[in-house]
Amino acid sequence: MIKLPQSVDINNLIDDLRIFSWEASEILLYYSKILRNVNSNSNILEKVDFSNPVTIADLKVNDLIIKRINEKYQNIDWEILSEENVKDRIDNSKNKSDWIWILDPLDGTKDFIQGTENYAMHLALCYKNRPYLGVVLIPEKDELWIADGREVWCESMDGSKKSMNISKKKTLKEMTVVTSKNHRNKNLKNLIEKVNFQNVLVMGSIGCKFASILRGESDIYISLSLPGKSSPKDWDFASPEAILKASGGVVTNLKNKKLFYGDPNYEKRGIIVASNNCKVHQEICSELEEIVKRYNIYPLQT
Repeated sequence: MIKLPQSVDINNLIDDLRIFSWEASEILLYYSKILRNVNSNSNILEKVDFSNPVTIADLKVNDLIIKRINEKYQNIDWEILSEENVKDRIDNSKNKSDWIWILDPLDGTKDFIQGTENYAMHLALCYKNRPYLGVVLIPEKDELWIADGREVWCESMDGSKKSMNISKKKTLKEMTVVTSKNHRNKNLKNLIEKVNFQNVLVMGSIGCKFASILRGESDIYISLSLPGKSSPKDWDFASPEAILKASGGVVTNLKNKKLFYGDPNYEKRGIIVASNNCKVHQEICSELEEIVKRYNIYPLQT
């Protein structure tokens, strides 16, 4: 059993994460409403680069969460890594603590700007480079997914619980794959077509995709980043992995190797597979790898 840093109580910490998250939800919903007015977009975009946009909402939530953690938990032996402050870290080569918070204040920024519901806030507490606690907040659905290291559940802002309905499908061809709306490439499209999944669900935000697995709307997610191109980062996967792992699902690379967080470049390259069932995950990865090899879809290392 992993023990939290001294003086940190798990129940109090979950209560605080709940409060912090709903504060963040109010910020995101406020700016989402403004963005629905097309004449206001330019006032919200902090970085007008659609390949990697940043909004005022990103920065407001980033500042809020970091401030709340630092105020509530002073002198605790942990660090905070955020997508928005990563450039400010002096030494990216090594974390000084076994404990590190990994924050993505707004995952799915493009969807947020486009006015869809598929954006989320991610916050995970990792221990020795693996996710331990995690929250995925989906404001537009009034959903807060919380994993406490043992179990996962979903709450509304009023405190009521929402049910999970994880699918029991075990073979690729009977599964629904959830894939990206704004980050698709022809290699991934080719792989999905060759597998011939029962259905394809398209949405933004990795947190939203993993939540769709927990709701039973989908069964599997595949990330495929091409060599030399951009790839997902630690903050994209850490908290979604925490909630999926607590439900009995699993996230690995195509070789069925666990993901580790805190590498100097923070990248999650290659092919990553998240599925609804840890018992058949290895078989799923092996089948996908065989398809990739057979059709020369991706340059696998030998």
